[in-house]
Amino acid sequence: MSTLGARVDTDIMGHPRGLAILFFTEMWERFSYYGMRALLILYLTDHFLFTDTPAYAIFASYTALVYITPVLGGMIADRYIGFRRAIWYGGILIMLGHIGMAFEGAEATLGTDGTVTRDAFSLQVLYLSLAFIVAGTGLLKSSISSVVGNLYGRDDGRRDGGFTIFYMGINVGAFAAPILCGYLAAEYGWSWGFGAAAVGMAAGLIVFHYGHHWLDGHGEAPDPEALAQPILGPVTKGHAIGVACLLSILPIWWLVQSGDVVGDLLTVIGGILVVGVVAYAIRYLDSEDRDRLFAILLLVPASILFWAFFEQTGSSIALFAKRGVDLQLLGITVAPAQIQSINPLLIITMAPLFGMLWVWLSKKGWDPSLPTKFALALLQMGLGFYMFYLGIESAGEGQKVAFIWLVLGFFFHTTGELCLSPVGLSAVTKLSVPKIMGLMMGVWFLATAFANYVAGLIAMTASSDGAPGEDIPVDVALPLYGNLFESVAIAAIVAGIVMFAVAPFIRRLMHGVK
Repeated sequence: MSTLGARVDTDIMGHPRGLAILFFTEMWERFSYYGMRALLILYLTDHFLFTDTPAYAIFASYTALVYITPVLGGMIADRYIGFRRAIWYGGILIMLGHIGMAFEGAEATLGTDGTVTRDAFSLQVLYLSLAFIVAGTGLLKSSISSVVGNLYGRDDGRRDGGFTIFYMGINVGAFAAPILCGYLAAEYGWSWGFGAAAVGMAAGLIVFHYGHHWLDGHGEAPDPEALAQPILGPVTKGHAIGVACLLSILPIWWLVQSGDVVGDLLTVIGGILVVGVVAYAIRYLDSEDRDRLFAILLLVPASILFWAFFEQTGSSIALFAKRGVDLQLLGITVAPAQIQSINPLLIITMAPLFGMLWVWLSKKGWDPSLPTKFALALLQMGLGFYMFYLGIESAGEGQKVAFIWLVLGFFFHTTGELCLSPVGLSAVTKLSVPKIMGLMMGVWFLATAFANYVAGLIAMTASSDGAPGEDIPVDVALPLYGNLFESVAIAAIVAGIVMFAVAPFIRRLMHGVK
């Protein structure tokens, strides 16, 4: 009997084979996202000549929406189409969005009277392309993380390790993207940089298409027959859901341009979700599962603060690097977009060390609890911003900040991230009940959405009042960023101390889940 196509091993390096497919799919999706993210604020200020405040507003609306939509995407995947279809359809929309971003259009011009003339069509293509990416990410992002969780049993000791490996895939893509996309944009034009992001997402789709059978049925639709059921002539329920997902691009297109509305939307959706989760927990769950859901909700504020500070990387820190940092490294001039590769490079370098550290501490009985790790993450975030502040203080008059201060700041951001992000994703899958895991993953991403919106508000406090397209003098730029970074450092450290104080209470709610 032929053994062609038979499975010899069920695991790769001790983990389910499906993890490898999800690793590479997520790696390429993150390549596309971080490649575009590295360029966006620079594209808005250099190509479209937006001043800082409106550029931050667009950036904040986009990044917030990227994390709002997984709430709905997770519900659609949970109840109707399944995680596998959601990943596939979402990837296609993301790829189309990046292709649209590659349409550069006419560059904005600055008149002698200070007015900016922008090509309206090019600007609307930008907004529509961002909307495609938002809609696609909504379907893909919570779904792919949920499938990673489904590969492991609830008490499977490999789960945290699996999420750490998965997180490495995110950072391999996040490391390569700013370097390549930043280089192509600087040397050949914006369309080349954004086009490379589209190619990355296409690669992710190819990997997922040829490898999804390794998922062993995880992520399939809960009721495939219901999807094929006609609801209007030849139109099935599955067709209707697909059309609804496509039509959602239109309101997202408008929201990308409407920052204030996004803030209100976040507040309303967040309030409804929290009330809904609490009501569900009280009505349907036993005391232990209810407490565990409440533990997730209590971790959310710490997550919001951490990511609101962390996401300065794509906005205020990006412009700080462009305007106030000496970007010479070993005789090579680093493009401003490429500095966003520092954090993922440090993640790739240090993630294995942190993995060994947690194992060693666990054997000694010293492994910090999950909420304690969140507190450590906030303290280290504060130290990172204090490094930026010290770099500004050490710069001479008219001089730019030495590159090493940027690296030191990102170093502490990275160690903080390694304390919070991988264990945060894993905690949601461990503390949630399976029936609403996709929704709870969406809630987690909604917290990140709110953080991204808040990040934009924080960045605006360091907005320059210069003319559109104007090079901001170092002596003007550095005090603005110095005040911002000092304030963020203090806020993060205080938040970390508060989190240490409430950590024992949250740990009790987790009922032994680590």
